[in-house]
Amino acid sequence: MRKIIVSMRITLDGFVTGPNGEMDWMEEFMDDALGTYETELQKSVDTSLFGRETYQGFASYWPQVARDPASPQGMVEYAQKLNAMRKIVFSKTLSHAEWNNSTIVSEIILEEIIKLKQEKGRDIVIHGSASIVRTLTNLGLIDRYQLLVYPVVLGSGKPLFQDISHQVKLSLVDTQTHPSGVVVLSYEPVKN
Repeated sequence: MRKIIVSMRITLDGFVTGPNGEMDWMEEFMDDALGTYETELQKSVDTSLFGRETYQGFASYWPQVARDPASPQGMVEYAQKLNAMRKIVFSKTLSHAEWNNSTIVSEIILEEIIKLKQEKGRDIVIHGSASIVRTLTNLGLIDRYQLLVYPVVLGSGKPLFQDISHQVKLSLVDTQTHPSGVVVLSYEPVKN
């Protein structure tokens, strides 16, 4: 069965964005190790799940990177793979998706996600999209949380784990420390 993997950038105090949606706190920590992390993750997945906001951010950026001759080769290759990947967008407001290989679904239905996980193929990734992470956490459908913890304290913002309906016990399965100070903590739910 395919796994659903969360790949989420968070601050040390647990926020995924600042109070006004800002994500500029990530910029100074970009390094080759983060690029390698993304490349390796991308090799293991063939489907991305998005909420509307994250999808629109990705869709407005990555297709242009793939076409821009001034983009670094590594970013072009990453963008081309993202562009080709199957993308499922959960949104009640979007009526159509312009980014290729994208499908809009109006709501998360437990049985449909289970069917998706049972399909043949590589794993499924959620980049960002905290609301989707929360919903799938509450449904017990996340198989791995890969939290990229940035050495920044914002003090306020949008928390990753908000409105979780029950305790989720996790087991640490891997750690990676990058030269930038970003630490990747990989957890899997403890099976009862």
